[in-house]
Amino acid sequence: MDALVLESVITCPQCGAQRRATMPTDACQFFYECTACGALLRPKPGDCCVFCSYGSVKCPPVQRERGCCP
Repeated sequence: MDALVLESVITCPQCGAQRRATMPTDACQFFYECTACGALLRPKPGDCCVFCSYGSVKCPPVQRERGCCP
């Protein structure tokens, strides 16, 4: 099994700015404020959090659900 990934690069859909962020391990993050333009990001319909919608890696709860790690 692969190890749990705790960092993701989140990309703002408004301005395209990217930032590496550490994801919470025990919950989904519903809001994220872009540090470049101030846009308040929310998950796309069907996604549980902003990392699943705009991140380079899905959130830890989804990683676990998909059986990637203990």
